[in-house]
This record gives sequence, structure tokens and C-alpha cells, in this order.
Amino acid sequence: MIPGEIITQDGEIILNAGRPSVKLSVTNAGDRPIQVGSHYHFFETNPALQFDRQKARGMRLDIAAGTAVRFEPGQSREVTLVALMGKLD
Repeated sequence: MIPGEIITQDGEIILNAGRPSVKLSVTNAGDRPIQVGSHYHFFETNPALQFDRQKARGMRLDIAAGTAVRFEPGQSREVTLVALMGKLD
């Protein structure tokens, strides 16, 4: 073993397994790029992003922690959202 080395099991790491999820089509109707981070409440994103906000309530992007998705002006893409965890008061 090398100091600091991380040895993982063979196979793929599945993020957010077993959590409720939804797929949404999202369009950036604005004139500037919009970037959304991994743990941001997707419902509250920039109003220039057009999508079904009610389906996004209580959800975040299904991407690795610390990463983000960038939406260029006029770009449409499908994203997967997963339920936020923790106390939701």
C-alpha cells in the first residue's frame, strides 16, 4: 500500500441508489450560461431555466458531489433529479 492510496472494490459506484428520482427536460431561455451545483435545490434555480418546477420541488441533480451542470443559452437537455435528504422543514 502507498501512503494515501485508496483501494476500491471492482465494479461501478452507483450514486443515490434507491432514492426517488425524476427526469426533466430543461431549457436555458436566457442569454447567459447558467451553472447548477450538485446540492442546489433545483426548484430554486435561475428563472431563465424552463422546466416543470413542481416536479423539481425537493429535488437536486443526480450528479457526484462537488460537480455541476452548465446550461448554455438556448440549450435544452434532459437531467435526472433525486430527492434531497435530511430534515426538510
